[in-house]
Amino acid sequence: MRNNFYVTLLLLLMGIGVQSCQKKYLPTDRDAFDLGASFSSMVYRPVLGRTTLFTDNFSDLNSSKPLNFRMLNIRTFDGSAAPELLKPFPATVWIKKYTGKETSLAEIEAKRKTEDHPLFEIRAHSGEFILWSSASSSLLRPMPDSGYVFDVEVSNNGGRKIIEGLKLQPYRERDYEPNNADPVTGNVVNEAVHPLSVSNIIGDSSGITLNAQDIDITFHRASFTGSSLTFKFLDDNNRLIDPARFNLTDWAKLLHGFNMQKTNTYIKYDVAYPIPLVEIPTSYTNGPGTMAHLNFGYERLGFGGIRQVSGLLFDFAIYSKGDWEIVIAFRKETPRFDND
Repeated sequence: MRNNFYVTLLLLLMGIGVQSCQKKYLPTDRDAFDLGASFSSMVYRPVLGRTTLFTDNFSDLNSSKPLNFRMLNIRTFDGSAAPELLKPFPATVWIKKYTGKETSLAEIEAKRKTEDHPLFEIRAHSGEFILWSSASSSLLRPMPDSGYVFDVEVSNNGGRKIIEGLKLQPYRERDYEPNNADPVTGNVVNEAVHPLSVSNIIGDSSGITLNAQDIDITFHRASFTGSSLTFKFLDDNNRLIDPARFNLTDWAKLLHGFNMQKTNTYIKYDVAYPIPLVEIPTSYTNGPGTMAHLNFGYERLGFGGIRQVSGLLFDFAIYSKGDWEIVIAFRKETPRFDND
């Protein structure tokens, strides 16, 4: 019996030893790192003066998350140093979610703050690139310059790789959209743009229906220090039209503005810039949320007392702060507002 006891004890100790050795020499758990992981685009061409985020630009394939991203060797196209891309500048960041339902400028401003950031940076775990709105053509090299080249290190505890030769080639500023400026040279032949659509607007003299090309829309910045947006309308003799003529327009909900001033020559709002503040759909934007959406409408009685509804739609964005004016000019012919 005693011998059986010692045999059993010896086998037990040997089993424990074997298990210890097995655990000692088993490989530790490591993240997977797929060497085929890479960026979907190697060239990035944002517009200066706008905060631009490049999302969904990295394919991690079968790599484990989180991944770590780091920009390396930032340089100009000819290989010289590019310290301008690394120097911190003030940038506006959101600290609370913007919804489009804010009821004052103060409520909007309480949701964002100013931080210092490099003009161009990469998000540490997503690989998304961001160019901040403080980047301007006075600081960076816009096209037609060949711009900048940089590398990115991607890693996790399972491996790493360096992706070389990514390019940043920014366009020079365009303060608003739509915009006829040449994206490379900045030259403008004709500043006027046109409505998105026009419905049932007829000329007062001819009775002929106007189309979008008959209506010019121009942007003017009266001041760089304010934060307002004014709308004016001009007839075919360059005279101001009373905005009240557009009697179906919901002026209080036309855009996300405050302290509306309505006169017989203009409509003015206090606004926060950029417009739209965030590229998300709200009641003030187009479907994707990329532009503010305006709807100017009016009604009149046509022949036989038939109600006629007319109007125009216009989508726009403004990226620079100031006291801006949008002027809508009926160059070809003044609309017929009065009843027949």
